[in-house]
Amino acid sequence: MKQITSSEELGMLIHSTRKAQKITQEKLAAYSGVGIRFIKELERGKPTCEIQKAINVLLMLGLTINICSKSGEI
Repeated sequence: MKQITSSEELGMLIHSTRKAQKITQEKLAAYSGVGIRFIKELERGKPTCEIQKAINVLLMLGLTINICSKSGEI
């Protein structure tokens, strides 16, 4: 499990996962139902990207989001 604490870290994770799966930005955009510009901005860590679109991209790459509190309570 990887802890993500910034939009930049999320972008780097998406970029490296996409590259490892040998998927182009264009194909990822098409498969995820988003535009190529969104993928580029997301991979660069743009902090104002739409969360649902970002979740769609993560799911397309086979990644999930798990939320936990620092205290372990949720």
